[in-house]
Amino acid sequence: MKEKQGRRFSLRHWPLVACLALVAALLALALAQQYLHRPLETLAEERIFEIEAGTPLARLSADLRDQGIVEYPALFSLLARLRGFEQQIRHGVYELPAGASPAELLDLFVSGRTRQFRLTLIEGWTFAQALSEIQGSEGIEPHLRDLTPEAVAEAMDLGVSVPEGMIFPDTYFYAAGDTDLQILLRANARLREILDLEWESRSEDLSLDSPYQALILASIVEKEAAGSEQRGLIAGVFLSRLEMNMRLQSDPTVIYGLGSRFDGDLRAADLDETTPYNTYRINGLPPTPIALAGLESIRASLRPTASDYLYFVGTNDGNHYFSETLEEHNAAVNCYQRGREETDCAL
Repeated sequence: MKEKQGRRFSLRHWPLVACLALVAALLALALAQQYLHRPLETLAEERIFEIEAGTPLARLSADLRDQGIVEYPALFSLLARLRGFEQQIRHGVYELPAGASPAELLDLFVSGRTRQFRLTLIEGWTFAQALSEIQGSEGIEPHLRDLTPEAVAEAMDLGVSVPEGMIFPDTYFYAAGDTDLQILLRANARLREILDLEWESRSEDLSLDSPYQALILASIVEKEAAGSEQRGLIAGVFLSRLEMNMRLQSDPTVIYGLGSRFDGDLRAADLDETTPYNTYRINGLPPTPIALAGLESIRASLRPTASDYLYFVGTNDGNHYFSETLEEHNAAVNCYQRGREETDCAL
Protein backbone atom coordinates (compact mmCIF):
# COMPACT_ATOMS: atom_id res chain seq x y z
CA MET A 1 0.00 0.00 0.00
CA LYS A 2 2.77 2.50 0.86
CA GLU A 3 4.48 1.94 -2.47
CA LYS A 4 1.26 2.63 -4.36
CA GLN A 5 0.66 5.80 -2.31
CA GLY A 6 4.18 7.00 -3.22
CA ARG A 7 3.53 6.48 -6.91
CA ARG A 8 0.15 8.23 -6.61
CA PHE A 9 1.92 11.16 -4.85
CA SER A 10 4.54 11.59 -7.59
CA LEU A 11 2.01 11.33 -10.37
CA ARG A 12 -0.27 13.76 -8.64
CA HIS A 13 2.46 16.43 -8.31
CA TRP A 14 4.20 16.17 -11.69
CA PRO A 15 2.26 19.13 -13.18
CA LEU A 16 3.67 21.30 -10.41
CA VAL A 17 7.19 20.05 -11.07
CA ALA A 18 6.79 20.66 -14.81
CA CYS A 19 5.46 24.13 -14.12
CA LEU A 20 8.40 24.95 -11.87
CA ALA A 21 10.81 23.64 -14.51
CA LEU A 22 9.13 25.78 -17.13
CA VAL A 23 9.32 28.84 -14.91
CA ALA A 24 12.99 28.14 -14.27
CA ALA A 25 13.65 27.73 -17.99
CA LEU A 26 11.81 30.95 -18.81
CA LEU A 27 13.71 32.75 -16.08
CA ALA A 28 17.01 31.42 -17.42
CA LEU A 29 16.01 32.47 -20.93
CA ALA A 30 15.10 35.93 -19.70
CA LEU A 31 18.40 36.25 -17.89
CA ALA A 32 20.26 35.04 -20.95
CA GLN A 33 18.42 37.54 -23.14
CA GLN A 34 19.16 40.28 -20.66
CA TYR A 35 22.84 39.40 -20.60
CA LEU A 36 23.13 39.21 -24.38
CA HIS A 37 21.57 42.64 -24.87
CA ARG A 38 22.99 44.44 -21.84
CA PRO A 39 26.13 46.61 -22.15
CA LEU A 40 29.15 44.62 -21.11
CA GLU A 41 30.78 45.92 -17.96
CA THR A 42 34.04 44.48 -19.28
CA LEU A 43 33.88 47.00 -22.15
CA ALA A 44 34.15 50.14 -20.09
CA GLU A 45 36.42 51.51 -22.81
CA GLU A 46 37.10 50.77 -26.47
CA ARG A 47 39.05 47.56 -27.11
CA ILE A 48 40.86 46.16 -30.13
CA PHE A 49 39.98 42.57 -31.01
CA GLU A 50 41.22 40.47 -33.91
CA ILE A 51 39.48 37.53 -35.56
CA GLU A 52 41.89 35.51 -37.64
CA ALA A 53 40.79 33.99 -40.92
CA GLY A 54 39.19 30.57 -40.48
CA THR A 55 38.42 31.01 -36.78
CA PRO A 56 35.43 28.77 -35.84
CA LEU A 57 32.61 30.10 -33.69
CA ALA A 58 33.64 28.08 -30.63
CA ARG A 59 37.18 29.42 -30.82
CA LEU A 60 35.91 32.99 -31.28
CA SER A 61 33.69 32.68 -28.20
CA ALA A 62 36.57 31.25 -26.19
CA ASP A 63 38.86 34.09 -27.33
CA LEU A 64 36.27 36.63 -26.19
CA ARG A 65 36.22 34.92 -22.81
CA ASP A 66 39.99 34.61 -22.54
CA GLN A 67 40.44 38.31 -23.26
CA GLY A 68 37.95 39.20 -20.55
CA ILE A 69 35.30 40.57 -22.89
CA VAL A 70 32.46 38.03 -22.70
CA GLU A 71 31.72 36.13 -19.47
CA TYR A 72 29.49 33.44 -20.96
CA PRO A 73 30.91 32.27 -24.30
CA ALA A 74 28.35 29.47 -24.61
CA LEU A 75 25.54 32.05 -24.68
CA PHE A 76 27.40 34.03 -27.36
CA SER A 77 27.78 30.89 -29.47
CA LEU A 78 24.12 29.96 -28.94
CA LEU A 79 22.96 33.40 -30.06
CA ALA A 80 25.10 33.18 -33.21
CA ARG A 81 23.62 29.75 -34.07
CA LEU A 82 20.01 30.81 -33.36
CA ARG A 83 20.42 33.82 -35.64
CA GLY A 84 22.09 31.78 -38.37
CA PHE A 85 25.35 33.72 -38.15
CA GLU A 86 27.71 30.84 -37.41
CA GLN A 87 29.23 30.91 -40.91
CA GLN A 88 28.86 34.66 -41.53
CA ILE A 89 31.37 36.07 -39.07
CA ARG A 90 34.15 37.89 -40.94
CA HIS A 91 37.79 38.03 -39.95
CA GLY A 92 39.72 41.22 -39.33
CA VAL A 93 40.74 43.70 -36.65
CA TYR A 94 37.74 45.26 -34.90
CA GLU A 95 37.30 48.24 -32.62
CA LEU A 96 34.89 47.06 -29.93
CA PRO A 97 32.96 50.15 -28.80
CA ALA A 98 32.68 50.90 -25.11
CA GLY A 99 29.39 49.69 -23.65
CA ALA A 100 28.58 47.27 -26.47
CA SER A 101 26.46 44.21 -25.69
CA PRO A 102 27.30 40.66 -26.81
CA ALA A 103 24.52 40.90 -29.41
CA GLU A 104 26.01 44.13 -30.76
CA LEU A 105 29.43 42.52 -30.93
CA LEU A 106 27.97 39.68 -32.96
CA ASP A 107 26.36 42.16 -35.35
CA LEU A 108 29.70 43.95 -35.69
CA PHE A 109 31.55 40.73 -36.51
CA VAL A 110 28.95 39.80 -39.13
CA SER A 111 28.99 43.28 -40.70
CA GLY A 112 32.73 43.13 -41.34
CA ARG A 113 33.14 46.76 -40.26
CA THR A 114 36.75 46.26 -39.31
CA ARG A 115 39.02 48.83 -37.72
CA GLN A 116 40.06 51.57 -40.12
CA PHE A 117 43.69 52.61 -40.22
CA ARG A 118 44.86 55.76 -41.92
CA LEU A 119 47.98 56.85 -43.73
CA THR A 120 48.88 60.12 -45.38
CA LEU A 121 50.99 60.56 -48.50
CA ILE A 122 52.60 64.00 -48.68
CA GLU A 123 52.92 66.33 -51.67
CA GLY A 124 56.49 66.48 -52.89
CA TRP A 125 57.43 62.97 -51.76
CA THR A 126 59.05 60.66 -54.25
CA PHE A 127 57.31 57.41 -55.07
CA ALA A 128 59.97 55.54 -53.07
CA GLN A 129 59.17 57.63 -49.99
CA ALA A 130 55.45 57.02 -50.43
CA LEU A 131 55.90 53.28 -50.87
CA SER A 132 58.09 53.13 -47.77
CA GLU A 133 55.40 54.93 -45.78
CA ILE A 134 52.73 52.52 -47.05
CA GLN A 135 54.76 49.39 -46.37
CA GLY A 136 55.70 50.61 -42.90
CA SER A 137 52.13 51.40 -41.87
CA GLU A 138 50.36 49.26 -39.30
CA GLY A 139 48.34 46.39 -40.72
CA ILE A 140 49.65 46.64 -44.30
CA GLU A 141 50.81 43.45 -46.01
CA PRO A 142 53.75 44.31 -48.29
CA HIS A 143 53.54 42.39 -51.55
CA LEU A 144 55.86 44.64 -53.58
CA ARG A 145 58.91 44.58 -51.36
CA ASP A 146 62.23 44.37 -53.21
CA LEU A 147 60.60 44.86 -56.62
CA THR A 148 62.22 47.25 -59.10
CA PRO A 149 60.31 50.42 -60.03
CA GLU A 150 59.66 48.90 -63.44
CA ALA A 151 58.16 45.78 -61.86
CA VAL A 152 55.97 47.93 -59.59
CA ALA A 153 54.76 49.92 -62.61
CA GLU A 154 53.88 46.65 -64.34
CA ALA A 155 52.07 45.34 -61.25
CA MET A 156 50.03 48.57 -61.15
CA ASP A 157 49.36 48.35 -64.91
CA LEU A 158 50.32 52.02 -65.29
CA GLY A 159 51.15 52.06 -68.97
CA VAL A 160 54.39 53.94 -68.20
CA SER A 161 57.83 52.55 -67.46
CA VAL A 162 58.18 53.75 -63.84
CA PRO A 163 55.63 54.67 -61.17
CA GLU A 164 57.17 58.02 -60.15
CA GLY A 165 54.45 60.60 -59.53
CA MET A 166 51.65 58.20 -60.47
CA ILE A 167 49.77 58.29 -57.17
CA PHE A 168 47.86 61.13 -55.56
CA PRO A 169 49.06 62.53 -52.23
CA ASP A 170 46.15 62.28 -49.82
CA THR A 171 44.93 60.53 -46.67
CA TYR A 172 43.77 56.96 -47.23
CA PHE A 173 41.85 54.66 -44.89
CA TYR A 174 42.31 50.91 -44.97
CA ALA A 175 41.70 47.72 -43.01
CA ALA A 176 44.29 45.39 -41.54
CA GLY A 177 45.41 42.92 -44.18
CA ASP A 178 45.15 45.35 -47.08
CA THR A 179 48.24 45.21 -49.28
CA ASP A 180 50.61 47.90 -50.46
CA LEU A 181 49.44 47.22 -54.02
CA GLN A 182 45.81 47.85 -53.05
CA ILE A 183 46.70 51.23 -51.55
CA LEU A 184 48.78 52.16 -54.59
CA LEU A 185 45.96 51.24 -56.97
CA ARG A 186 43.52 53.37 -54.99
CA ALA A 187 45.94 56.30 -54.98
CA ASN A 188 46.53 55.90 -58.71
CA ALA A 189 42.79 55.78 -59.42
CA ARG A 190 42.37 58.97 -57.40
CA LEU A 191 45.15 60.65 -59.39
CA ARG A 192 43.63 59.62 -62.72
CA GLU A 193 40.23 60.92 -61.64
CA ILE A 194 41.64 64.32 -60.63
CA LEU A 195 44.00 64.63 -63.58
CA ASP A 196 41.27 63.80 -66.12
CA LEU A 197 38.87 66.27 -64.53
CA GLU A 198 41.41 69.09 -64.35
CA TRP A 199 42.64 68.41 -67.89
CA GLU A 200 39.14 69.08 -69.21
CA SER A 201 39.24 72.61 -67.76
CA ARG A 202 42.80 73.45 -68.83
CA SER A 203 43.70 76.80 -70.38
CA GLU A 204 42.87 76.93 -74.08
CA ASP A 205 46.37 78.01 -75.09
CA LEU A 206 48.17 75.48 -72.90
CA SER A 207 51.32 74.20 -74.61
CA LEU A 208 51.19 70.70 -73.10
CA ASP A 209 50.22 67.70 -75.18
CA SER A 210 48.87 65.29 -72.55
CA PRO A 211 47.78 64.90 -68.93
CA TYR A 212 51.04 63.05 -68.30
CA GLN A 213 53.06 66.07 -69.42
CA ALA A 214 50.91 68.20 -67.12
CA LEU A 215 51.71 65.82 -64.27
CA ILE A 216 55.44 66.07 -64.97
CA LEU A 217 55.26 69.86 -64.87
CA ALA A 218 53.07 69.78 -61.76
CA SER A 219 55.65 67.67 -59.96
CA ILE A 220 58.34 70.25 -60.71
CA VAL A 221 56.05 73.07 -59.57
CA GLU A 222 55.37 71.11 -56.37
CA LYS A 223 59.06 70.90 -55.53
CA GLU A 224 59.81 74.49 -56.53
CA ALA A 225 56.83 76.02 -54.72
CA ALA A 226 57.54 74.23 -51.43
CA GLY A 227 54.09 75.10 -50.12
CA SER A 228 53.97 78.73 -51.29
CA GLU A 229 50.93 80.30 -52.92
CA GLN A 230 52.91 81.22 -56.06
CA ARG A 231 52.38 77.97 -57.93
CA GLY A 232 50.51 79.68 -60.77
CA LEU A 233 53.35 82.12 -61.43
CA ILE A 234 55.96 79.34 -61.21
CA ALA A 235 54.04 77.19 -63.68
CA GLY A 236 53.65 80.20 -65.95
CA VAL A 237 57.41 80.76 -65.99
CA PHE A 238 58.12 77.16 -66.94
CA LEU A 239 55.46 77.12 -69.65
CA SER A 240 56.77 80.38 -71.12
CA ARG A 241 60.27 78.92 -71.21
CA LEU A 242 58.99 75.77 -72.92
CA GLU A 243 57.20 77.85 -75.56
CA MET A 244 60.40 79.85 -76.18
CA ASN A 245 62.57 76.69 -76.30
CA MET A 246 64.42 77.82 -73.19
CA ARG A 247 65.64 75.16 -70.81
CA LEU A 248 63.71 74.93 -67.57
CA GLN A 249 66.85 75.08 -65.40
CA SER A 250 65.05 73.69 -62.35
CA ASP A 251 67.25 72.63 -59.43
CA PRO A 252 64.79 69.98 -58.13
CA THR A 253 65.03 68.10 -61.42
CA VAL A 254 68.82 68.02 -61.11
CA ILE A 255 68.58 66.78 -57.54
CA TYR A 256 66.14 64.04 -58.58
CA GLY A 257 68.53 62.93 -61.33
CA LEU A 258 71.38 62.64 -58.83
CA GLY A 259 69.33 60.22 -56.72
CA SER A 260 71.15 58.89 -53.67
CA ARG A 261 74.29 60.78 -54.69
CA PHE A 262 72.75 64.08 -53.62
CA ASP A 263 74.16 65.00 -50.22
CA GLY A 264 72.15 68.17 -49.62
CA ASP A 265 74.57 70.49 -51.38
CA LEU A 266 73.92 71.23 -55.06
CA ARG A 267 77.21 72.05 -56.75
CA ALA A 268 78.14 73.63 -60.07
CA ALA A 269 79.46 70.25 -61.22
CA ASP A 270 76.01 68.77 -60.60
CA LEU A 271 74.43 71.38 -62.86
CA ASP A 272 76.91 70.47 -65.60
CA GLU A 273 76.35 66.72 -65.39
CA THR A 274 74.08 65.40 -68.12
CA THR A 275 71.29 63.18 -66.83
CA PRO A 276 67.79 62.62 -68.23
CA TYR A 277 66.52 64.91 -65.46
CA ASN A 278 69.05 67.75 -65.55
CA THR A 279 66.99 70.52 -67.10
CA TYR A 280 70.09 72.70 -67.26
CA ARG A 281 71.41 70.25 -69.86
CA ILE A 282 68.31 68.85 -71.59
CA ASN A 283 65.57 70.59 -73.53
CA GLY A 284 61.94 70.37 -72.55
CA LEU A 285 60.44 68.36 -69.70
CA PRO A 286 62.20 65.46 -67.98
CA PRO A 287 60.95 61.99 -68.95
CA THR A 288 58.84 61.39 -65.81
CA PRO A 289 57.47 63.29 -62.82
CA ILE A 290 59.97 63.87 -60.03
CA ALA A 291 57.56 63.80 -57.08
CA LEU A 292 53.94 63.47 -56.01
CA ALA A 293 52.01 66.50 -57.21
CA GLY A 294 49.12 67.86 -55.16
CA LEU A 295 45.88 69.30 -56.49
CA GLU A 296 47.04 72.94 -56.37
CA SER A 297 50.18 72.19 -58.36
CA ILE A 298 48.17 70.23 -60.94
CA ARG A 299 45.72 73.08 -61.29
CA ALA A 300 48.53 75.64 -61.54
CA SER A 301 50.17 73.66 -64.34
CA LEU A 302 46.93 73.43 -66.29
CA ARG A 303 45.76 76.98 -65.58
CA PRO A 304 48.93 79.00 -65.02
CA THR A 305 49.08 82.66 -64.08
CA ALA A 306 49.92 84.74 -67.14
CA SER A 307 52.95 87.02 -66.84
CA ASP A 308 56.07 88.16 -68.68
CA TYR A 309 58.33 86.52 -66.11
CA LEU A 310 61.00 84.11 -67.30
CA TYR A 311 62.97 83.69 -64.06
CA PHE A 312 62.42 83.28 -60.34
CA VAL A 313 64.51 82.69 -57.26
CA GLY A 314 63.63 81.75 -53.69
CA THR A 315 63.66 84.61 -51.18
CA ASN A 316 64.42 82.43 -48.14
CA ASP A 317 61.00 83.07 -46.60
CA GLY A 318 59.02 80.52 -48.59
CA ASN A 319 58.29 82.93 -51.45
CA HIS A 320 59.98 83.74 -54.73
CA TYR A 321 61.21 86.81 -56.57
CA PHE A 322 60.20 86.86 -60.24
CA SER A 323 62.10 88.59 -63.02
CA GLU A 324 61.53 89.35 -66.68
CA THR A 325 65.20 89.73 -67.62
CA LEU A 326 68.35 87.76 -66.93
CA GLU A 327 70.04 90.88 -65.57
CA GLU A 328 67.33 91.38 -62.96
CA HIS A 329 67.35 87.67 -62.14
CA ASN A 330 71.12 87.63 -61.58
CA ALA A 331 70.75 90.58 -59.22
CA ALA A 332 68.01 88.70 -57.34
CA VAL A 333 70.17 85.58 -57.08
CA ASN A 334 73.04 87.69 -55.75
CA CYS A 335 70.68 89.23 -53.25
CA TYR A 336 68.77 86.20 -51.97
CA GLN A 337 71.08 83.27 -52.53
CA ARG A 338 74.53 84.57 -51.65
CA GLY A 339 74.31 85.31 -47.96
CA ARG A 340 72.90 88.85 -48.02
CA GLU A 341 69.96 89.91 -45.88
CA GLU A 342 66.70 90.52 -47.66
CA THR A 343 66.66 94.09 -46.33
CA ASP A 344 69.91 94.75 -48.23
CA CYS A 345 68.30 93.93 -51.55
CA ALA A 346 67.63 96.93 -53.79
CA LEU A 347 65.61 95.42 -56.60
